[in-house]
Amino acid sequence: MKEKAVFCWSGGKDSALCLHRVLAGGKYEVHYLLTTLNENYRRISMHGVREELLDAQAAAVGIPLLKIFVHEGTNSEYEKKMEALLLRLRDKEGITKVIFGDIFLEDLRKYREDNLAKVNMKAVFPLWKQDTKRLLQDFIGRGFETVLCCTNDAFLGEEWCGRKIDRSFLEELPANVDPCGENGEYHTFCFAGPLFNKRIAVKTGEKIYRPLEVKESERKNSRTQGFWYCELLKAD
Repeated sequence: MKEKAVFCWSGGKDSALCLHRVLAGGKYEVHYLLTTLNENYRRISMHGVREELLDAQAAAVGIPLLKIFVHEGTNSEYEKKMEALLLRLRDKEGITKVIFGDIFLEDLRKYREDNLAKVNMKAVFPLWKQDTKRLLQDFIGRGFETVLCCTNDAFLGEEWCGRKIDRSFLEELPANVDPCGENGEYHTFCFAGPLFNKRIAVKTGEKIYRPLEVKESERKNSRTQGFWYCELLKAD
């Protein structure tokens, strides 16, 4: 019997590849995709992709989408809302597993596991400790298509933002950038591939630079000065 699970969905390449593998593996029955959005702007909190594109993804995947809207953007607000939702899923639907596409960030994994322990649920990491170059090669080889919607200026400049991931992307990626961007070097939006029942028509809009909002003393200790965002729009 399959274990009931909810999948934490970012809309990017790691989520897409991870979910594709999970569904193919047959061990888990994924009841929902779960995404956190900014309530004020109706965009995915992690990288600013519009809610309408997230909805299009979920429809193309064919799994119901649950949304957590945050207003303040604090960890405590996120944790309270996440806990309330997960308790409802556990108690009313018997869901006991939460699946993540994280690969090697130990502190993030511990954070997720500790929070889930509070509601007596378990985290699952199907991509954990796998070679990120091979993961990206597998992603490309399976026919997935994705576009960079956000780049960290400590690693990738404006010219990378809005670029599609293909074999030339992997070949030209700077040596100090993890192939999957696991250290936050970049974020993506996946719009086509074997996970989806149809291609999501998107086009790139303007690029916006946002400086990192930290104290000057903290800024000196960080190579990151800001982030480039590429506006993604529905093309149809």
